Amino acid sequence: MSLVEIIVLNDEDARAAEAHGADRLELVSAIGEGGLTPSYGIIKTVVKSVKIPVMVMIRPHSYSFTYREQEWAALREDIKIARELGAAGIVFGATMETGTLDSDLLGMVLEESKGMSVTFHRAIDAGNTQAIYRSLCEGPFRVDRVLTSGGRPTAIEGADTIKNMMQIGAASAHAPIIMPGSGLTVENIVELHKDLQALEYHFGSAVRFEGSFLKPINGKVIEKIKRVVH
Repeated sequence: MSLVEIIVLNDEDARAAEAHGADRLELVSAIGEGGLTPSYGIIKTVVKSVKIPVMVMIRPHSYSFTYREQEWAALREDIKIARELGAAGIVFGATMETGTLDSDLLGMVLEESKGMSVTFHRAIDAGNTQAIYRSLCEGPFRVDRVLTSGGRPTAIEGADTIKNMMQIGAASAHAPIIMPGSGLTVENIVELHKDLQALEYHFGSAVRFEGSFLKPINGKVIEKIKRVVH
């Protein structure tokens, strides 16, 4: 039985996703830019509207996954507010300009978010995907999961790399769960799940009418996905 995470933008999305079987939500704003930190009001209303875990995106800008030292204060405040508003966890990722893991900043984020669940997002796909995952497995980190497409535009294209990452994780005592995401649909999840047998999957526009974030969530699609992975 695999868990299904759904991207939501507001409380209407959240209630619909939960009603049709979503196991966990990723709450973002500015989805057209890949997802940024939502407003405090949106976090509060979404968390209050559902009983399933809500993971809040912590990402102040969309032009890179590299952060300046001066941005730490804002990141820390966003994490603090997400905790106070009842979020189950955060979604975060940071890399160096070289494409390697920003270990120092991740360590600060993990310290600030102690007690919350932490997903390392697709920043892992913008750098050396397998090397970053190995660092997350071997370093002094306790990231719960990584959202990845295997370094490719979609998880279908990156399936072989995702399998290699799973092998890396199998050799680690505290490997983050690998959660395939990007380009997953109710049609292609059938073969991908047979191939990967991942513990968690991440869906976005595919669970919306017309495959668009401008449209509401289509609960029947979530139900079909759940039948496949359960």
